Amino acid sequence: MSSQRQEFSAEFKREAVQLVLSTGKSCAQIARVLGVPPHYVVRWKQRHEQQIATGRPAFAGRGIAALSAQETRTKQLERELDITRQERDILKKALAFFAKNS
Repeated sequence: MSSQRQEFSAEFKREAVQLVLSTGKSCAQIARVLGVPPHYVVRWKQRHEQQIATGRPAFAGRGIAALSAQETRTKQLERELDITRQERDILKKALAFFAKNS
């Protein structure tokens, strides 16, 4: 039985860490949503924090060409939209919960 090691792009790792930091959810919750083992997200978050502390860019990659300004902006807006949708869903659930109890 052979097992291949999964590789994730630097952007995927950055987005996973960003979800943990911006949503307040645990690494395990984000890992479950993304379909990766929880220890991966924990490791990525630790690496991100170390690299920020030392001033190096997080997940620099292997020399892959940088995204254009428009692509970068699009990715940023997509990330913000995902977060906003998650927040909306949480608020909907909270509203339903409290409406049911009144």
